[in-house]
Amino acid sequence: MASGPIVFDRAALRRNLRRAEKLGPATFLIDRAAEDLCDRLSAVLLRFELAADLASPTDAVRRRLRGTDLVSNIIAVTGPANAGVAAHDDDRKIIADAEALPLREDSLDLVVSALALQFVNDLPGTFVQVRRALKPDGLFLAALIGGDSLIELRQAFAAAEAELEHGASPHVAPFADIRAIGALLQRAGFALPVTDVDRLSVRYQSPFALMQDLRRMGATNALAERRRIPLRRGTLMRMAEIYAERFGDPDGRVRATFDIVWLSGWKPHASQPQPLAPGSARTRLADALGTQEIPAGDKAGR
Repeated sequence: MASGPIVFDRAALRRNLRRAEKLGPATFLIDRAAEDLCDRLSAVLLRFELAADLASPTDAVRRRLRGTDLVSNIIAVTGPANAGVAAHDDDRKIIADAEALPLREDSLDLVVSALALQFVNDLPGTFVQVRRALKPDGLFLAALIGGDSLIELRQAFAAAEAELEHGASPHVAPFADIRAIGALLQRAGFALPVTDVDRLSVRYQSPFALMQDLRRMGATNALAERRRIPLRRGTLMRMAEIYAERFGDPDGRVRATFDIVWLSGWKPHASQPQPLAPGSARTRLADALGTQEIPAGDKAGR
């Protein structure tokens, strides 16, 4: 369970995922993330004996990995809301919440996750659980929605509510930025942490088409502090007008930003590169740069 503030209503998230499954999921983001994840793994030049796919909302990652020689065996760690997505007969499943992982310590060579961890309340706690489950020199590779994702929808809602209702309520989840995620990896004890971001600009016929895609991704409002009463029609229509005015293209379509933040880290092992001890360098930085060293307090000549 989360030990810090409760930002997301996990029960609402499970309802959203079940509804998305009934509607027919919109999979273009998760499919892209799954393809990119396999490309990134192939660059590692290792074969992983036992891997776990952590809470990815569809089986896209596992389908991609089964078509490669990167992983010998993969376990789906999935919540009850989307347990049915692992339809392949060879999939082994563990039904568990991403905030409380029943994974044995030092048991996995690889943990991957695609577009799920942005809805975890205690992300540092989940990172620590993943590190414990990995074997020494095991790899954690994940993608989550972060950064400025859906900033257009956030701003349009805020402007419409400020204009018509004299106050704004949260409609779009807060997303962690790339620097914060990198710091959390270090805090969780991962070695060689790396983060980067893949920014996508997706065009829609209207803001309502975007909102329909979000429903089919299971990504509608699951904030614990969300407003429980329906949004007024006038506010919704004004939001759409503001969205089109600020973020529309000449052809009438509107833009939506999705930032996919990638993170990776290794469970520490003696074979990994280690930083040098302070004072152990044998070459002066000034010599390496071909410049003159100036003692502290002196001014450089003109």
